[in-house]
Amino acid sequence: MDLKQLKALVTVVETGSVTRAAELLHLVQPAVTRQIRALEHELGVPLFDRTHQGMRPTKAGAALADRARRALTELDRARAELTPAAGAVTGIVTVGLLESAAELLAEPLARTVLRDHSGIELRIQTAYSGHLQQWLDDGDLDLSLLYNLTGSPSLNATPLVREQLWAVAPASFGLDPKEPVRFAEVAAHPIIMPSPGHGLHALITGAARRAGAELDTAIQTNSMSLQKQLVRSGQGWTILPAVGIAGDLDGQALSAAPLCAPEVRRSIALGTPRSGRVPAAVELVGRVLVDHIRAAVQNGRWPSAVLQDEQ
Repeated sequence: MDLKQLKALVTVVETGSVTRAAELLHLVQPAVTRQIRALEHELGVPLFDRTHQGMRPTKAGAALADRARRALTELDRARAELTPAAGAVTGIVTVGLLESAAELLAEPLARTVLRDHSGIELRIQTAYSGHLQQWLDDGDLDLSLLYNLTGSPSLNATPLVREQLWAVAPASFGLDPKEPVRFAEVAAHPIIMPSPGHGLHALITGAARRAGAELDTAIQTNSMSLQKQLVRSGQGWTILPAVGIAGDLDGQALSAAPLCAPEVRRSIALGTPRSGRVPAAVELVGRVLVDHIRAAVQNGRWPSAVLQDEQ
């Protein structure tokens, strides 16, 4: 197999169409078809099911595309590192940001890297902590923010921030950020919950047990932005990390306050792989990210948060 075949495979998997893949690769459609068929012939297994809805990867096709995508990314990274401008740090860096922190951190991180380190191609992925940790383990991320991680056999964890979870309600309830809300009061309202499997779901249900409260779960969703939208529309209250509502406190649609009785906190760490050489570009982006996190906490843009080294 060669690089052209791998690129064809990955592009067809991502688009679900040989025609669309050919357009993106600037090839004619028969050329892409030949590359896919050559791969199937070499491996002796079908890589796609051809359907009326398009090209659907088989189990083997999806597995090969996964590995091919990583191989192509590593080659792109090597090419960037081996052809640097004089004195410049170059390379591709893929960063994982928690969905709750992305609004606060993504723009300043990108702005700094683009302004001061133009030789670095920055790629940002957002997801739940569990997904980010899996992508980091699989090699799809170079570094990532994770929470409630103290370390693992495959990852280093550098503690950064400890923050409190907040109750979030429609503005009409008038929650005051300076006056904590008891968990029992939150439980008296329908709750918009994060989906099971989300780390926040476990934190909230654990706090409910400690408070002796029974949650009236109205809706469950895997989207933090949808949680806030549903609260704005009056469907219930929710519980979110302080950083996830930092940009909403000046508006007229939501009100929020720290939880108490019990307090619920999470720790955020920077996760990096234990094995392998750490490229200079990855180290640099990690330092920039940590600097922006420290500035956000010290400037009060990250409510109810303290830096781990200041506790």
